[in-house]
Amino acid sequence: MDWVRRSSVIRRWNGPWGLWKSMAVGVLLVAAFSIFLAVGRRMNGTLGQSNGCQFPAIFNFGDSNSDTGSVSATFHQIQLPNGMTTFGKASGRLSDGRLIIDFVAEKLGLPFLRAYLDAIATNFQHGANFAASGSTIQPARLYKGDFNPLSLGIQLLQFEQFKARTTELYNQAKSLWVKSSLPRPEDFSKALYTMDTGQNDLHAGLTSMTEKEVQTSIPNIIDQFALAVEKLYQQGARAFWIHNTGPIGCLPYFVINYPPKPGNADQNGCVKSYNEVAQEFNKQLKDRVSKLRSQLQDALFTYVDIYTAKYSLISEAKEHGFANRLGYCCGHYGDYRLECGQKTIVNGTEIYGASCSNPLEYISWDGIHYTEAANQWVANHILDGSLSDPQVPITESCHKPVHSW
Repeated sequence: MDWVRRSSVIRRWNGPWGLWKSMAVGVLLVAAFSIFLAVGRRMNGTLGQSNGCQFPAIFNFGDSNSDTGSVSATFHQIQLPNGMTTFGKASGRLSDGRLIIDFVAEKLGLPFLRAYLDAIATNFQHGANFAASGSTIQPARLYKGDFNPLSLGIQLLQFEQFKARTTELYNQAKSLWVKSSLPRPEDFSKALYTMDTGQNDLHAGLTSMTEKEVQTSIPNIIDQFALAVEKLYQQGARAFWIHNTGPIGCLPYFVINYPPKPGNADQNGCVKSYNEVAQEFNKQLKDRVSKLRSQLQDALFTYVDIYTAKYSLISEAKEHGFANRLGYCCGHYGDYRLECGQKTIVNGTEIYGASCSNPLEYISWDGIHYTEAANQWVANHILDGSLSDPQVPITESCHKPVHSW
């Protein structure tokens, strides 16, 4: 009986009508495959790439939000309890553990970035970090206060020297061991260039000028930033991942030392007008990134809204397991506030800026910098591209965004 059914089916498909149906199915399959290929071409080849972009290296520029050892190697070694959570020792980072740039590297399957200025037993094969704590976009000499002279312009000069020198060494090297510690010359145009800077320019302004004067200074700061991007482009950079600045008015340092006047506190207790300055900076930064995108059309720019991620975390602190949205973990000694890990003499007694017992409960590590737990939360909410312009995850940020037909 089964054979009879099969024979009947065979006869139907072998007849004229069956032949037509076979041809129709074939045409449909060919058409479907052609559409698949067209979509693939439209997505610039991203289909079939299970791991997304294969960035061979990261080159980072910025301030303490992403400094992994520059200041510690150059000026004074950063001591424990900084680094206590993940590294179990001081790691050159102003946090108890990892920074957002560390989570960026992990997401891309690359090792943590070593600081360019930390030359001891350093491997730069997968990039280098030029960020320096306390640095600004504009030259530090323009500001009052103790800001790092390693401004963004100096970081660019360091990068140019790094690129020229490592390229020369790589091309001359006869040892595989030497080459394995350096980026390949062709990797500079394939790398991801990350930038997280501007907070200290606003910090300097808010502590020495009126808010109106700070607002007036923002266009010049943005001009300097754009100039740095253009110089990186001239050096071969093509993929940029650019963070805006966070809600500076929510940093415990400002809430404590420059408390909001009546009517100037938002629903979280942050200094509202300071956050408005940060938002104006971010608006102008986003506009300039858009212009750079039009100007440098073969480059890829991803603008990342760090502000929204951090402010959301602060607003929803308790829901995410953080005990005090505006408290901080390290630098307390009774009623005294010290730098985290620093010692001083009070009334003949040496006191120490110790850490709290559980950094996981705090967003702020030391009043200015974030804990590893907070950095990880923020990283998880930006690396998927949901807070980016264009909305692409970092693993796809080497491709042109796909637009609907």
